[in-house]
This record gives sequence, C-alpha cells and structure tokens, in this order.
Amino acid sequence: MTDTLWIALALVLILEGIGPLLFPNRWQGFMRQLASQAPQQLRTMGGAMVTIGLVALYFLLN
Repeated sequence: MTDTLWIALALVLILEGIGPLLFPNRWQGFMRQLASQAPQQLRTMGGAMVTIGLVALYFLLN
C-alpha cells in the first residue's frame, strides 16, 4: 500500500512538472489567470477535480 502511494505521488509530480518544463511562459500566464479567480470559483474547481478523481479511482480499483 505504501509503495502504491509513493508511486502515485511520483506520477503527480511528473505530470505537474511537464507544464512548467515545456511551456514556462504559458505556465506563468496560466498561474496568473488562476490566481485572479475568486476563492469560491477555485473551491468549486477543486471540489470537481477531487470528485472526478474519486470516481475514477473507484472504477479503476473495482
């Protein structure tokens, strides 16, 4: 179980690092645009991402 968690964390870091590595200027613009969003909108996006991830995980593990 612990190995799976470390593998998942490593994959998240790899996927999150691709944007800044390959497109640093676009990534900065995206971060500026994201930072200008209202907190409620960010919370809604985060909740949607967590929900989608949990549903996908459920189907992948069953």
